[in-house]
Amino acid sequence: MSELRDRITGELKAAMKAQDRRKTCTLRLVNAAIKDRDIAARSAGKDSIADGEVMALLCKMVNQRQESKVTYEEAGRLDLAEQEEREVEIISEFLPRQLDASEIKLACQNAVAETGAAEMKDMGRAMSVLKQQYPGQMDFARASEEVKSLLATQ
Repeated sequence: MSELRDRITGELKAAMKAQDRRKTCTLRLVNAAIKDRDIAARSAGKDSIADGEVMALLCKMVNQRQESKVTYEEAGRLDLAEQEEREVEIISEFLPRQLDASEIKLACQNAVAETGAAEMKDMGRAMSVLKQQYPGQMDFARASEEVKSLLATQ
């Protein structure tokens, strides 16, 4: 088992002992999502997913909850919005520090330069470099927009 998975399991056990229902439920959802990906990986011939893929999964879960929070706020369901916010906080504990907008811009510029990307068809190479160098550290949708704008100006 990986260090990240061990941390999640340890936090789950601690939350269960402390009878923190929200944290327990959230971490059980995280474990279920990881196990689901592991099963898919096994059917593809791999043992399990790597820590980088786990971090990408956690980022996806955070983004889903942030979108749900906005939807709940717009619908006037502040109780559910608060619940989603709490889940974001819990899941984010396992992610590295997120890059801010200026750091994302710099990372995208470096990735474009490193890959020699000059056209939109080269975007995949630059994004691949970013995903390898910054797993779980940035919003890749924002990075994608930044790379597109960089390639459009070249």
